[in-house]
Amino acid sequence: MDVTTAYVFDNHSRHADEQHRCLSEAYDPSTFARLEETGVGAGWSCLEVGAGGSGVAHWLAGKVAPTGSVLATDIKPGHVAPAPGLTVLRHDVVREPLPRGGFDLIHARLVLQHLPEREAVLRKLARALNPGGWLQIDEFDISYGPILLAPDERAASLYEKFLAAKEKTFESAGGDGTWGRRVAASMAAAGLVDVDPVPMIFPWRAGAPGVRLLIHHTWHLRDRLVAAGMTDGELAGVRAVMGDPGFRATSCVVYSVHGRCPE
Repeated sequence: MDVTTAYVFDNHSRHADEQHRCLSEAYDPSTFARLEETGVGAGWSCLEVGAGGSGVAHWLAGKVAPTGSVLATDIKPGHVAPAPGLTVLRHDVVREPLPRGGFDLIHARLVLQHLPEREAVLRKLARALNPGGWLQIDEFDISYGPILLAPDERAASLYEKFLAAKEKTFESAGGDGTWGRRVAASMAAAGLVDVDPVPMIFPWRAGAPGVRLLIHHTWHLRDRLVAAGMTDGELAGVRAVMGDPGFRATSCVVYSVHGRCPE
């Protein structure tokens, strides 16, 4: 991540390990399924941008073994555990250059939406692909994610207030929570071909991985959410709403977008 960007999920926070665990449980299965569609396998050279807790980088290292390689980068890479075939690099994707060409697959999940320079970063990633190489970007569009059932009207309103406060938190840090819907057009504008956006939503109920991630955010982002208008009492209340057996909602839209460098 860009050092100068006020990234809301600080990898140096005591909450970072739980953030990475919840993200992996919620979204690794769909991420891995889409990566499989690129044909990634032995001998490929891969780049994982904003590696976070390293689950995707480790999965890729297993896929490209024994002759391939994976470079995992992050502005704060301390949570990326070593593994065979995996190189970990502290790297600012906004300010520091990437090799021109050299990667058969580049992946970034929930990274670029946080960067004001997201369009320039996407073009930088596209230029770092080998001919025929694939770029996969997985991003949210948080403008959709309705609550479907709640204990009462007040509970539903509280949940909606929480989502709005979280969106305000991202925007104040330079993020764009709706950028997922524009990734495909940005890939095409960058000269990639075979652009394929796949939108996904997931059913949410108490105990679902995505709901546990949201509950975690009430702790991880507590200070920012309070600054955005929530109170500690309301945060406790929204945790109770999401833990209610009758709670039903949908996730926001997750766009997993492929684009390929022309041969």
